[in-house]
Amino acid sequence: MSSRAFFLPDGDAFAPTDWARGPWGQTISGNYVGGLLGHVIERDTGHPDLQPARLTVDLCRPATLTEPVSVATTVVREGRRLTLVDAVMTQGGNFVARASTLFLRRGEQPPGPRFTTTVAMPEVPRADSVPDDIATLVWSYGKDGDTPRMGLDAWTYAGPKYIWALELAPIVAGTELTPFERAALAGDMASSLTHFGEDGLPFINADYTLTLSRLPDGPYLGLAALTHDSAAGVATGTAIVVDETGPLGTATATALANPGFSPPRAFS
Repeated sequence: MSSRAFFLPDGDAFAPTDWARGPWGQTISGNYVGGLLGHVIERDTGHPDLQPARLTVDLCRPATLTEPVSVATTVVREGRRLTLVDAVMTQGGNFVARASTLFLRRGEQPPGPRFTTTVAMPEVPRADSVPDDIATLVWSYGKDGDTPRMGLDAWTYAGPKYIWALELAPIVAGTELTPFERAALAGDMASSLTHFGEDGLPFINADYTLTLSRLPDGPYLGLAALTHDSAAGVATGTAIVVDETGPLGTATATALANPGFSPPRAFS
């Protein structure tokens, strides 16, 4: 797995590899843009006593695979119980994307029960072997019930949808994939999960927001579609995010109508 990485260090910048290609042409996938922003935010400002509770990624301009990208972070607010961090990604001097992360200090958990929407996820799949040409293993569930499909074919219908994903590569070569980075990568998947239908995926997301009550435990992350609403080519969708022990947060993506979705092999 050491040969797999979505970015290579390039001085203070990061050079995208072919693994980082997204499903909308020769550009960096939105989940790897968000993953790199999360990587730098955690590297520069993370603290063991603080929970990364919210990550919002704005995907403002397509980032090409041909040039390195740079990420700069700014601590907007630092207090006793919270830290707010902004990050900006540029490529060739052009603004590409930005992220905002809210860190909250962990403390004593109130004992009382609270109402929440419950979702029954399909059983976690297991990867018996890993092909050399795969960086992200994706199992989709939908029209075949609890039977997983590799890739996204199970979502080509109007009904409940689920996904389990296993990341096999680090965001940056020479680093270990952290729980927060895994969550940042999975958050972008809410867009395809919630906006998929009988006509495939005709929406491209302009952002995604991930909320986390805790960090994921283990490498497998799942999402269950909760909502999709769209009108006049503008869509919003929300999913529950889970790991093998249960729910840990939500992911919401806003999108606009766009043709040309064609996921690379790395997504399936």
